[in-house]
Amino acid sequence: MSTPQQETKMWFGIAMVLVGILVGFAASKMTGAPVGKTPTAVPTAQQPTPTAPAEDPVPEYADIKAVDATDHIRGNADATITILEYSDLECPFCARVHPTIKQLLEDYGDKVNWVYRHYPLSFHANAQKSAEASECAAELGGNDKFWAMVDMIYEKGADNTQLGTYAKEIGLNQTAFQTCVDSGKYATKTAEMMQSGTKAGIQGTPGNLIINNKTKKVAVVSGAQPLENFKTAIDGLLK
Repeated sequence: MSTPQQETKMWFGIAMVLVGILVGFAASKMTGAPVGKTPTAVPTAQQPTPTAPAEDPVPEYADIKAVDATDHIRGNADATITILEYSDLECPFCARVHPTIKQLLEDYGDKVNWVYRHYPLSFHANAQKSAEASECAAELGGNDKFWAMVDMIYEKGADNTQLGTYAKEIGLNQTAFQTCVDSGKYATKTAEMMQSGTKAGIQGTPGNLIINNKTKKVAVVSGAQPLENFKTAIDGLLK
């Protein structure tokens, strides 16, 4: 017969075994491992090594309206490269880039020409009439007078009250010029130019598209950027 002390020891041992089983079971629930087994470490997914993005190809000559008889060309009409500028005659950034593009014509000679299209912004009060005035100058004096008027406006400022004076200074009949400007006959033409610019992706001025007329490839130089940025685009298209 067992003594009370022996029974007490026996039940104490059984209790300890049960406690051990319960602790092991709880641990397995927490780690996700079966009872009696060491949990296996979950492998961490490796992040891909970043790589430099591929260089975007030069866009094809797509939604840009081709140069035609309605355009004003400065320089060699048969040049390989055309700088197509969508511009606003009251825009200070356009005035800033104007001498830069003049310099490009000097530096590249017959390889580059310049086509100017109107993009008068609505918040420039003098831009629309200045655009129409340049077209009136072209009507009365040809392509040279168009460019003379554009140069004059950028030099002295877009001011609707001074357009007649500018016309006189570049050698136009002031009365005939003012009649043309007042008629609004070139409002439609300037609006069409602006629409063609928007279709080509122009969102502000000056919007400069550098076009290789042989390969039909285009580089975009937006804003009044330094001379070297234009040259980089031109040289890339001439290769």
